Amino acid sequence: MEILCLGLNHRTAPVELRERFAIADHEVGVFANELGRQEGLGEGVVICTCNRVEFYAASQNAEAGFAAMERFLQGRGMDVSGDAFFRYRGKEGIRHLFRVVSGLDSMVLGETEILGQVKKAYQAAQEGKATARHLNKLFQRAFNVAKEVRTNTNITRGSVSVGSAAVELAEQIFGKLARCTVMILGAGEMSELTAGALHARGVKSIFVANRSYERAQSLAERMSGKAVHFEQWPSEFSDVDILIGSTSAPHHVLTHSQLAPIMAQRPARPLFCIDLAVPRDIDPEVNRIDGVYLYDIDSLQAIADQSLEVRRQELGVCEAMIAGHVEDFARWLLTSGTPRDRDEGGAGELRSVRGGI
Repeated sequence: MEILCLGLNHRTAPVELRERFAIADHEVGVFANELGRQEGLGEGVVICTCNRVEFYAASQNAEAGFAAMERFLQGRGMDVSGDAFFRYRGKEGIRHLFRVVSGLDSMVLGETEILGQVKKAYQAAQEGKATARHLNKLFQRAFNVAKEVRTNTNITRGSVSVGSAAVELAEQIFGKLARCTVMILGAGEMSELTAGALHARGVKSIFVANRSYERAQSLAERMSGKAVHFEQWPSEFSDVDILIGSTSAPHHVLTHSQLAPIMAQRPARPLFCIDLAVPRDIDPEVNRIDGVYLYDIDSLQAIADQSLEVRRQELGVCEAMIAGHVEDFARWLLTSGTPRDRDEGGAGELRSVRGGI
């Protein structure tokens, strides 16, 4: 049995390419189920974040398995023939997943959000009955590896999330944020992390606009901010200095035609836009408007590369730990036999994910 991984990430593809392959959160479980049921494959897990889209499968034959994955994705309108896509098999695929969940493959080295994102992806695959013996074992081992790496190394020391990196970029432009008004479009996990970083830096006020007003209220209350109905955000925009886009919308929610007349009414007041969403929330054309400065998630790489020396020194230790686990798991695969029923290990494994590792 071999572990297969096909995907692309921030290292191999810019955001304008990654967003074309993004899969909505509510579709991930069904997508994984359909992937795992292709001839030549036995199981499937799909990971989709702002920085990566990765497809995992178990197969008795790597060549036939990759061919099945590619046919399936092509049938879903995803052309995976380009150089941006990587293909890992066996130990390479195992090692890649272990590095991903440990934060070693992230834009921000050592960041911790990716572990929760992978757990959610695995949970969605389980609920979609897409996993069985081999991927259940693989992902549970990955979560344990991530815990060991974090517990026994300094890889997370001083690390920042993508959201806090965005806040640092804002501070470089505005200086102290205490005089700034911020509007956040979206109330999901990334929005919450970013809002928390902004609140900690003492921003003057925070507006949260979300299609679910209740979620906007919940986040705004925790940040001492104000919730706004999504369709009414322009009415609160006149005093906004920083706009952060982090919705799960499949299209731009802020366009040039929407923003241009608003900016014309405030010619002496610049607007700093940070687009953390994939697909992107903010039309890149807004960068042509006078006084608008737009940064997408790839623009945060320079911020993420700062203050990494301590964590970089820990890379060798982390890689050695992961290598031991890769060899151990590869030995287990050699004796694991053929795929079993998809429900094997499902209930118990799912409880451990929900309860944390």
